[in-house]
Amino acid sequence: MSRQPVPLPAEHIPPGTPAWRTADVLRWLDAVPARWAHPVFVFLVLAVSVAWEVAAAPVPACTSAEPCGSDWPGLAVAVVLVLSLYWVWRQPRLAIGGLAFSLAALAVEDGFTAFARPSALAYLLATGFAVAGLVHRLTVAGRQRALALEAAGAAAQPLPDAARTFRRGRMSFVLAAVFLAVAGFGVHQALGVADAYEKRAATASHLSGEVTGVDEGDGFLTVTAEGRTYRIETALPEDFPVDTRVDLVVDDDGAVLVAEPYDAFGWEVLVLAGSMTGLAFLVNGVAGRLGARRLRRGPLPVLHVLVREGEEDGRTWVFAADDTEGRRPVLWFHSLYADDDAGEEDEDDLETADDDGDFGLDKVAQVLHADAPAPPLREAVLYGAPYTGAEVAFVARDDEDDPEVAVECSVTSVKPAVPLWNTGGPSARGRKHPRRPVEEVAAGLTPSAEPRVWRAHGFSRAVGMGLLVVQGGGVWAALEDGPSWHWLLLAVALPWLVTSVATATTWRITADRDGLWVTTAWRVRRVPWDVMLSVTHRDDGILIGRAEDDAVRVSPTGWAWLERRLGREPGAARVTDELRALLLRPDLRPAGEAASDRQGMPVGPPLVALTVLWGAAVILLL
Repeated sequence: MSRQPVPLPAEHIPPGTPAWRTADVLRWLDAVPARWAHPVFVFLVLAVSVAWEVAAAPVPACTSAEPCGSDWPGLAVAVVLVLSLYWVWRQPRLAIGGLAFSLAALAVEDGFTAFARPSALAYLLATGFAVAGLVHRLTVAGRQRALALEAAGAAAQPLPDAARTFRRGRMSFVLAAVFLAVAGFGVHQALGVADAYEKRAATASHLSGEVTGVDEGDGFLTVTAEGRTYRIETALPEDFPVDTRVDLVVDDDGAVLVAEPYDAFGWEVLVLAGSMTGLAFLVNGVAGRLGARRLRRGPLPVLHVLVREGEEDGRTWVFAADDTEGRRPVLWFHSLYADDDAGEEDEDDLETADDDGDFGLDKVAQVLHADAPAPPLREAVLYGAPYTGAEVAFVARDDEDDPEVAVECSVTSVKPAVPLWNTGGPSARGRKHPRRPVEEVAAGLTPSAEPRVWRAHGFSRAVGMGLLVVQGGGVWAALEDGPSWHWLLLAVALPWLVTSVATATTWRITADRDGLWVTTAWRVRRVPWDVMLSVTHRDDGILIGRAEDDAVRVSPTGWAWLERRLGREPGAARVTDELRALLLRPDLRPAGEAASDRQGMPVGPPLVALTVLWGAAVILLL
C-alpha cells in the first residue's frame, strides 16, 4: 500500500490556491529546449572553435619597434571569452553579451577581413549557433512562465514573512572579493615588472647585434654585439633566426632583447584566473540577490504541489498535486530553510542543502545499511511562477510528526526535471527518483525455475574498454623512458585499473533458490538470501549489504550519469531494482540451483598476465 503524502494544514493553504495538476504539468514539461540548444552542445562547439582560432590565428612578431609586453586589452577579452563559456550554462543573457563583445573585439583587432581565415569563420559560425541556442532557451523559459501563470490563474499571495528576511549571495561576494584582490595583486606585480624594466633601460647601454645561434629547445639566442657574445633567453626563439639583427639592453645584470623586454606571463595568468573567477562569483552573487529581491517585490502566483527531498543529492523535487505516488517529477532546485532570524545564505554555488534534523540511532543505522526509507512526499504551496532559471519558495511540513510548517527558499535556480538534450516522450519525462516501488518491479518479474543472470551491459563494457585503453597507455608511458619515478605511479594506479577493467567488462550476478553468486574481478562470492540486508545502486556500483560482515560491492557497473543524460534507465539501476524485488519477495526467487558454469569466472588474474605481457612487449619494442 502506497504511503500518503504528508498533509499541509488547511490554514497554511491560501484561499483559492489552485492545484498544479498532471495535465498542466505535462504542458509545462513539453516547453523545454530542443536537443540542439542544450548547453553542453553549445559549449563544445564554442570551445572547439575558440581552441582552433587561438591555435591558428597569426601572432605578431616581437620587434624593437613594437616590443612584446603586457597586453591588457587582450587579457580583458580573454576574461570575457572564458566567462562567456561559463555563462552559457548559468547566465544566458550575459553569455550573449559576452560573445558579441568577443566578436567585436576580434573585428576591431584584425578587421573584418579576419573572418576570411577558416578558424575565425568557424568561430563566427559557432557564436551564431550559440546565440541562437541561448535565445531559444530564453524564449522557452518565457513560455514556461506563461504556462505557470496560466495554471495559477488569479491566485496571488505575498511571500511568507519568514522568507522576506532570507538573503542570498554573501558567500559569493566574499569569494569574489578574495579572487578580485588576487587579480589586483597580479596586476600590481606585472606593472612592477614593467616599471623595473623601464628604470633599467634608462640607465643601461643600448646595443645592436646579430643572432649567431638559436637554441629552440631551451629558448636561448646567441647574439654578437660590438665584439662580445651574449646568451639571451627568449620566449619565441623562432622569431629570431640566425643573421637577424636585434637590439639589446645591456647592464651589469646581463642583456635582454628590446623586442622582449620583460616576462610577466606568470603574473598575467594569475590576473586572468583571479579576475575570471572573481567576476563569476560576483555575477552569481548579484543574480542571486536580484532573484531573491524579485520574490519579495509583491504578491506572487501560488500553486498547490507535492515536494520531496532527494535521497542522494539533497535536491527538492516538485511533483503535480495529483501525483500522489511521486512518479513524475516536474522540476527541481536546492533549497534552505528560511526563518524570522535568517541571515544571508549562499546562492547557486551551494550544491547541497542538508537539514539539521535530529536523527535517531535507528535511522542512522538504516542509512549506514542503505535501507533508510525514501523521504516522503509532502503537500506544499509553491510561491512564485516556476520556469527555468526562476527563484521560488514553498511552505510544507517536514514530516507527519512535526506539527509546525517550514518555509524554504530556493538557493539554486529552477530546472526542469528532464534531460534538456532528450526532450519529449515518456522516457525523458519519467521519474528521476532512483528507486522504483517494489510492487512495480515485481509486476514485471515472473517466477522461474531457472536461475536469473545479470551481466555487464553495453555501457559497462564501454567503460571497461575505455579504462583498458588508459591502462595500456599508462603502462607504455611509464616504461618508455626506462626506470624512473613514474613506475611508482604505475604501481599505485595499476591495481585499481586492473580491478576496474575486469569488473566493468565481465561482472555477473546469478540468483538461485539459496542466494546470489556475485562475480567480480578476483573472486566469485556466495551471498545467501538469509544474510542479505539491502541492495543499492550507488556511485556506479551495486552494493549488496550482508548481516555478518561488510557489503559486497560490484564496481564499476556502467556510467549512470551518461545513461540518464541519454534518456535511458541505467542498466545497473535496473539490476538493483530487480535484485531488491527478489530480496523482498521470496515467491519470485528461482526454484533451481545455479550450476558452476552459470556462476561466472573472475578475469582479474588473466588480465594481470595480459598486462605483464604488454609491459614486456613495450620494454622490448623500446
